[in-house]
Amino acid sequence: MSEDTLRIRAVPGGAAEGKTPPAAEPAGRRDAFFDNAKYLAIVLVAIGHAWEPLRDGSRAASALYMVVYAFHMPAFIVISGYFSRSFDASPGRIKRLITGLVVPYVVFETAYTLFTRWTDQEPGRPVTLLDPLYLTWFLIALFVWRLTTPIWQRVRWPLPVALVVAMLATLSPSIGNDLDLQRTLQFLPYFVLGLLLRPEHFTLVRRRAARILAVPVFAGALLVAYWAVPRMSGAWFYHRDSAEELAAPSWYGPVMTLVTFGCSLVLVACFLAWVPGRRMWFTVLGAGTLYGYLLHGFVAQGSKFWGWYEQAWVHRPPGEVLVTVVAALLVTVLCTPPVRRVFRWVIEPDMAWAFRRDARDQARERNAVRA
Repeated sequence: MSEDTLRIRAVPGGAAEGKTPPAAEPAGRRDAFFDNAKYLAIVLVAIGHAWEPLRDGSRAASALYMVVYAFHMPAFIVISGYFSRSFDASPGRIKRLITGLVVPYVVFETAYTLFTRWTDQEPGRPVTLLDPLYLTWFLIALFVWRLTTPIWQRVRWPLPVALVVAMLATLSPSIGNDLDLQRTLQFLPYFVLGLLLRPEHFTLVRRRAARILAVPVFAGALLVAYWAVPRMSGAWFYHRDSAEELAAPSWYGPVMTLVTFGCSLVLVACFLAWVPGRRMWFTVLGAGTLYGYLLHGFVAQGSKFWGWYEQAWVHRPPGEVLVTVVAALLVTVLCTPPVRRVFRWVIEPDMAWAFRRDARDQARERNAVRA
């Protein structure tokens, strides 16, 4: 979800999609497939938040909500891990890490805290950077995951180790809310998986056979979710609580970590199978998903304060469809270039004044001048 400056050189797609290895593209060129995936995923995030107040008394809405939450954040995190493969803790990348994640985290954590005070949702909440509020957990989690990238690239069995870390986290209610570490650890395997993926893996899930198979898989997932709504808590897919906090036996935590990981990966693969690889009208919006993610939360949170869900018709099928469409349109607008230009100073600040220039960059500039 983060607007990453890293680019891949070989990408899936093309005319012979699913039949030949992906062709190399020039460095710095954006891949339409991933921009499309990011845009469609952020639309699902906004729709999921819009559906949250509609779940009460609606088993169907709860089932849809559970399925969406099973894969939309895992999809973002897998893609984020994929684009973090070349993170090497160099000065330039550390700078982008700070300006692209830490600064927006500080600004939006403060903004969301003041907003919740104003809307009387948490009038006494202090401004703190240790307890991420609402959407901001992803920024600090991605910051931690990126910093640990060199470790996962050196470990012999990175994914099994990450899964063990996530499983152990569910046994520890004492981890607490500091930096939302519980969620950071439980979502870690998805990021590590992204680090391990290569272009050919995305080619596999984009074959015609995978697209066709995704239809019954998603249909089956909806049926299972409909069955599971009264029988289990969808909070397992939030990955923010220990087993004890979910009123479950301790051994449920490690087991559910593996179960939800498997379910989420299958749905992520199905989702990616349906993502178009060619340029679409919304492809350009994939570069602005961080804007849509951070900004739509104010409307999602404010809608409860403003009483938008208090009308009875909103909880009927026509109202639910309207809420879905409005959420999709809202986040689409927030990802557009004009909105990005307005908020770039805070979401993607340059801040060259705050960093010392790298000696290697200075040497390259001197050599270029001499040449």
